Amino acid sequence: MKIDDIRHGFGSLWDTVTEGWERLRESAAGALTRFRPGEKSNLPTRDEIDDTHYLPSAAWSMIGGDVFEDDRRIVVRLEAPGMDKDDFDLQVFGDTLVVRGEKRFEREATEGRWRVLQCAYGAFHRSVPLPAAVDSDGARATYRNGVLRVELRKREPSRPRAVQIRVG
Repeated sequence: MKIDDIRHGFGSLWDTVTEGWERLRESAAGALTRFRPGEKSNLPTRDEIDDTHYLPSAAWSMIGGDVFEDDRRIVVRLEAPGMDKDDFDLQVFGDTLVVRGEKRFEREATEGRWRVLQCAYGAFHRSVPLPAAVDSDGARATYRNGVLRVELRKREPSRPRAVQIRVG
């Protein structure tokens, strides 16, 4: 094998990794969400966890989502397992759906020690840009099997109208 073949193979591998990283960064940038201790988070203290990277005040996690649009509506689906439907607060601000919630830590009933804690717990908020104006009064939300689904009716587009303007 020649050195040029090795260089070409390494360059091709590097291009593939770089392209994959860029796609991941672009598509998942909005999904990366910070969780902070909240009123009901029930987070363990630092000395209860053997994981050296555990910081109760700084947890990050992905809240993956999909946004679907048709002629009448926009549907937003967010993956948020381990919560109850009452844990969410949903609001529409202009062209953005804001989802707030708090994921609570549940303790084991037996004696023992946490070795690894990789799930994120605490209060969070996630902003989802909406591709069109919506009528937030007609919004509906469901939470099933760890997926929050929000359906928003699109606002009727305003029709241009003729207005007579007098010249004074």
